[in-house]
Amino acid sequence: MGNPFSWLRPGPLISSRNDLLAKWFGDPTNDMRREWLRRLDAYAQEAGQQPPARDRLVTRFADRDRISVAVLGDPGEGDASQYVVVPVLQRVAADADFGVVCSDVIYPAGGVRTYEGGFYRPYADVPFPLYALPGNHDWYDGLTGFMTAFCDAPPDAGAPSFEGSGPVWKRLLRKLLWRSPPAATAEDVADMRWYRDAESQQAGQPGPYCAIDAGPVRLVLIDTGMVGGIDAEQAEWLRAVSEGGRPTILLTGRPIYTYARLQQSPIEGGGDVNEIVTDPAYNYIAVIGGDDHNYQRYPVRLRDGRTVQYIVAGGSGAYLAATHQIPNVDRLAPAVFEEGFRCYPLRGDSLAHFSRRYDKVLRFGSGRLAISPDDATTLMASRIGIVPPRPGSAVVSRRAIRAADKVFPLPAKGTDAAHNFMSLLFDTDGVPQFKSFLRLDATADEVVISCWAATGCREHEQEPVMEDRVRATRQPDGRWTWASETPGRPVP
Repeated sequence: MGNPFSWLRPGPLISSRNDLLAKWFGDPTNDMRREWLRRLDAYAQEAGQQPPARDRLVTRFADRDRISVAVLGDPGEGDASQYVVVPVLQRVAADADFGVVCSDVIYPAGGVRTYEGGFYRPYADVPFPLYALPGNHDWYDGLTGFMTAFCDAPPDAGAPSFEGSGPVWKRLLRKLLWRSPPAATAEDVADMRWYRDAESQQAGQPGPYCAIDAGPVRLVLIDTGMVGGIDAEQAEWLRAVSEGGRPTILLTGRPIYTYARLQQSPIEGGGDVNEIVTDPAYNYIAVIGGDDHNYQRYPVRLRDGRTVQYIVAGGSGAYLAATHQIPNVDRLAPAVFEEGFRCYPLRGDSLAHFSRRYDKVLRFGSGRLAISPDDATTLMASRIGIVPPRPGSAVVSRRAIRAADKVFPLPAKGTDAAHNFMSLLFDTDGVPQFKSFLRLDATADEVVISCWAATGCREHEQEPVMEDRVRATRQPDGRWTWASETPGRPVP
């Protein structure tokens, strides 16, 4: 497994400084992405090959009558919290046609050689090809590692240079402080690829954003860079590739609905990605986003009567982001209601987990802040006014109530300003974990999305637990209707 990854060391935080520099002094992602696409054309021409088609479409699965896809979100710490997913993945999705890594393939800050421990080695025995879309952490090296691992860019190419806009002093400071990617060689890449060298594991994609014709459905992978937006050229491509009539699923590094709110994904020059998703001309039925390290599902009813599933799927390896701070989803009504919302871990289990973590950090393991899962289930249902998703404690002790009052308002997710620093409190490889991944199965008339849990416990590896499932059925008029099949929960 190599050296355990830990945000408790100063190195990962310092290496991730480009995140703050982009937010303080201007984000160069759009300019660098455009240069990467120009380079891919040049690399192909130098090799005597055709440059990637303008539609950036992967067609190797287009003739399938049915398709199965594994979706892994934010996995790449390269430690126990990532490896616990693999046994469950192999048990319930070994027959998948391919997989997609959705956001933050590796941590903390890119670099070609980082992909050995965060991608190649953990998935050495995963038999199918893996495609990916970059998250903000993949961009902290100028996308050099990602482009080498997934788009066959030379490892010594280096990050594109950039000037950007804004005051001269900001541009100078950004250039002075910007972290350049560490050097890598062709030998480094050959050593990494040895872990996934079977023909059945090979993928290759035509850029950091692309589309995959997956038999009955089209998957569209977009690149939202460091701060969550896309450039004008990518938006033009997104509109064009979203046409065609087949059901379409967007995969993005920035979820559109998360923590019971609509989150903006701006387009350079004006507009927002969700405007494209909700346009009936493009037939989107679901959006899957990484970045937040848990599972959330919002069945959003649009004004024209269609329902689009907005899913957060960032729980495949990185430190857990709390769900107990997700408010009552009725605040989004009439688009979506609490009754139809699902999350993993459940809010009560999240509160219990973070109470133990804070008890260890702030009370030296005395137990004064620790809350049992049963007590936490009852407390959370009362706090946000919901029906408990499972039976909890009939009577909660005063000590547990006081502990919840102290733990609940404490940071448990991270913020844009201190995301990596807050993870110092959350990063743990202790069992049980609350990791997850998705399996997507599609035919011409049905699409099924299942969320599978990975806790690191032996019994759950032998008998995997499905936390959520939702099924879409094509109607005679061509519309798709969704039905929840969550185990143990009333079907809304």
